[in-house]
Amino acid sequence: MRMATTRTPLTDALRQRFEADALLGADALPIRIPTGSVSTSPVATAPAKTPARPSVGPEEIESRSRALSVIDGAEVKPCTKCALHATRTKTVFGVGSPAGRIMFIGEAPGHDEDVSGEPFVGRAGQLLTDMIQKGMGLKREEVYIANVLKCRPPNNRTPATDEIAACKDYLLRQIDIIKPEGIIALGAPAAQTLLNTRDGIGKLRGRWHDFHVSGTAMIGEPIPVMPTFHPAYLLRDPTQKGKAWADLKMVMARLGIPIPQR
Repeated sequence: MRMATTRTPLTDALRQRFEADALLGADALPIRIPTGSVSTSPVATAPAKTPARPSVGPEEIESRSRALSVIDGAEVKPCTKCALHATRTKTVFGVGSPAGRIMFIGEAPGHDEDVSGEPFVGRAGQLLTDMIQKGMGLKREEVYIANVLKCRPPNNRTPATDEIAACKDYLLRQIDIIKPEGIIALGAPAAQTLLNTRDGIGKLRGRWHDFHVSGTAMIGEPIPVMPTFHPAYLLRDPTQKGKAWADLKMVMARLGIPIPQR
């Protein structure tokens, strides 16, 4: 006779940690995870599932792709709005599906991104890819990935206020064109920019926030935002990856994305 799994804080913590280890690329776990009815509770109760939007047709996808390309080619690549244009190698606009249900937004390009012109391609980018593909069961090309800044700050420092102000309109238009069902803000600068707050990521993560492209709740439908830790931070402090996994599961629950079976 099969014994019922007893849920305790320890088993919850172990399950959360092992799931997070798998999310971050571990192929084997040191002990077996019970497969009973135990589930890990999120930090906050997620709202009801977001109704599935109508599928986006090929003509609309092409139209969005052209609109994004125009902004990138005609405005971002030649941009000199702030001093970062003098030190960049390449601008880094964004990559992924113009009809992606989820949009990941980081703070700024790093060295590898500055060289390649594509966001999240270094070690943090590989971790983000694992989060998307191994954790969420999606393909990287099915989502859209961008940063608040389109140029790398020297030495990967935190974006300055004037740099964010200069670049923010590009990001807002990306969001307006893509129309994601949900945004995952990676790190404090991205979350603070979208939500117009000074609160730290520890306070913002684990719960939903409303974002309006128009800048006011009076105009347009809100887009739900889930702030979480930046992959670069998770590389520095792997003990926080369980919290990041909990955040991703809240996004998946809201959008009706099943957790991949392992």
